[in-house]
Amino acid sequence: MSERERPELAAFAELETIVHRLSEELAGFRRRALTAEARLRELDGAGEGGASLDELSALRDRVEMLERENGTLRGRLDSAAGRTRQMLDRVHFLRQQAQAGGDRGGDR
Repeated sequence: MSERERPELAAFAELETIVHRLSEELAGFRRRALTAEARLRELDGAGEGGASLDELSALRDRVEMLERENGTLRGRLDSAAGRTRQMLDRVHFLRQQAQAGGDRGGDR
């Protein structure tokens, strides 16, 4: 800083920069708050009858259909898991038989 430049002017310039940045940041926060409030009003409106009875009925039917489909798929998955366990048990048995047969074959 030169001797001719007054320290209070430098401090004032720095303060001015800080205030400008803070006002920009505050404007950004305000925009975000307004957007969030608008979204909240939109969601509240949808919960208070924003969807028609036909739409709600269609959604309820879709949920019921998906729940039935989910039950069917769970049953198929359980069945496949049971068959897989049976197949694994057979493989273990056959492996034991092969190992036991190989042990006996070497004794002859």
